[in-house]
Amino acid sequence: MKVLIACEYSGEVREAFRSRGHDALSCDLLPTDAPGPHYQGPVEDIISDGWDMMLAFPPCTHLAVSGARWFKEKRADGRQQEALAFVRMLMDAPIDRIAIENPVSIISSHIRKPDQTIQPWQFGHGETKRTCLWLKNLPKLEPTDIVEGREQRIWKMPPSADRWRERSKTFQGIADAMAEQWG
Repeated sequence: MKVLIACEYSGEVREAFRSRGHDALSCDLLPTDAPGPHYQGPVEDIISDGWDMMLAFPPCTHLAVSGARWFKEKRADGRQQEALAFVRMLMDAPIDRIAIENPVSIISSHIRKPDQTIQPWQFGHGETKRTCLWLKNLPKLEPTDIVEGREQRIWKMPPSADRWRERSKTFQGIADAMAEQWG
C-alpha cells in the first residue's frame, strides 16, 4: 500500500508502516530525523500523487486548546484561520483513507468533532496525552497494551529549545497500532 505520512519529520509512523512492507513516505517542511523516504517540502506538492492512505499530523501551534490564551491574537492576525484551512485541505485530499491526528483543539468546534480520542497508556506508554483522530474510511484504533501509570510527562515538560520537537513526536506504540490495524 502507498502511504503518505504528512507533517512528520520524526519518521516514527513512516517506519512503522515500512517495517510491515508498505511503501510509506514522510513529508514535512523539516528534514527527517530518521533515514528513510522523506519529501522535504509542502505536502500540497505531493498530496495528489495517487496515495492509498494518508496519516496527517498538522502542526497544533495555532489550533490546540492548550494555547487558548493566545487565540485572540492568532485570530486577529489570521494564523488560526490559516491553520484551519490547512486541516480542511488535508481532510479534503483526494485519498480514500485518511487519519488526521491532533491534540484537543479548535478543529472540533470549527470543522467537526473527532471520531476518536486516544491516550498513550492504551498503547504501552504510562503517560497521558489526549489525542484526537479524525478518520475517513478507517476504523477506530483498538488499544493494544493498556498500562498503569498516568504521568503527564508531555504537559509538564519545562521550557526548552527542543520542547516543541519532543511534544510533537508520535508514541511508538501508537505508530505501531496505526500500521498494524490500518495497514
